[in-house]
Amino acid sequence: QVQLVESGGGLVQTGGSLRLSCAASGSIFSITHMGWYRQTPGKQREKVALITSGGSINYADSVKGRFTIARDNGRNLVYLQMNNLKPEDTAVYYCNARIQRSRYGYEIDYWGQGTQVTVSS
Repeated sequence: QVQLVESGGGLVQTGGSLRLSCAASGSIFSITHMGWYRQTPGKQREKVALITSGGSINYADSVKGRFTIARDNGRNLVYLQMNNLKPEDTAVYYCNARIQRSRYGYEIDYWGQGTQVTVSS
């Protein structure tokens, strides 16, 4: 069993900041990457930021320069620092992790339950 537990969402004014955290726990052999996606009603889930175990990072163009992703490999944690938030950042944010549960097992994508981020204008 693997769980991803998120925290840190909430309501903030335009220009404000929030920090999201996600902890992966359970039967984990290795984690290839961890990251964040977001979704608004009627739209597809979109990637916000991903970070690999080696530290390679990929951001959506819409958040470059404003959001920073970081990872604690030893504790299976990933963070998303969101600065200069805009109303268009309003969404449910989901933690994602690609996990291998055993040495010879497949890599599977796991998801958190989602945390609401609302940016008021």
